[in-house]
Amino acid sequence: MRHTHCDATLRICRRRIAVHERRRRRDGCAPWTVTTKSDGRIVGWGGLYNDPFDPGWGVEVGYSFRPDVWGQGYATELAAACLDVADNVLQFPELRAFARPENLASRRVLEKSGFEVQRFVPQMERLLYSRSRGG
Repeated sequence: MRHTHCDATLRICRRRIAVHERRRRRDGCAPWTVTTKSDGRIVGWGGLYNDPFDPGWGVEVGYSFRPDVWGQGYATELAAACLDVADNVLQFPELRAFARPENLASRRVLEKSGFEVQRFVPQMERLLYSRSRGG
């Protein structure tokens, strides 16, 4: 979990999932579990969400994957699915995303998905990206 958050205990993780599920009912979106098509193995987490643990940024695209599947296109596929839902189903006017400056792979995924860097957020040590609907 070099570039993202990891819960310290199973209890905290369960709480995080429950909070996101409440937000899904309210906002129409929350993170998904990412599984392989071949055997259903869980390889990551991500999607569209309005982060209840760091509010105020609007709807975000976020993702995290097991290191053994990095570079296999999962982030690109997830980002494309997020943009499709955001643009055509939920019709969000803008999406945001964050990436650490040193996470070049994630930055490439966001940029090829139409996101543009807005600024560096020092308290998060991350770049803030945004993308307008249909962008």
